[in-house]
Amino acid sequence: MAKKSTAKKSARKPNAAFMKPMTPSSSLAEVVGAKPIPRTEVTKKLWAYIKKNGLQDKKNKRMIKADDALKPVFGGKAQVNMFEMTKLVNKHLKA
Repeated sequence: MAKKSTAKKSARKPNAAFMKPMTPSSSLAEVVGAKPIPRTEVTKKLWAYIKKNGLQDKKNKRMIKADDALKPVFGGKAQVNMFEMTKLVNKHLKA
């Protein structure tokens, strides 16, 4: 009886571009903090802020309402969808 060869699971390497610390703009820094952090952390902190302040639309959870701190980050829009949000947030990050 032959032994089953166990395939080694290769750990997924995190994308270096996402892990590189980015400096948030002054308007984004009000929400996520001013020190350089990776994009992944920016997204986590942004979602924590959105959930803490109840900024998700109740019916359509993909829509994010902007409060006074998020409005400048969202380009002055009152509401954006979560995909548009990541695009707008990237404009506020400097390498």
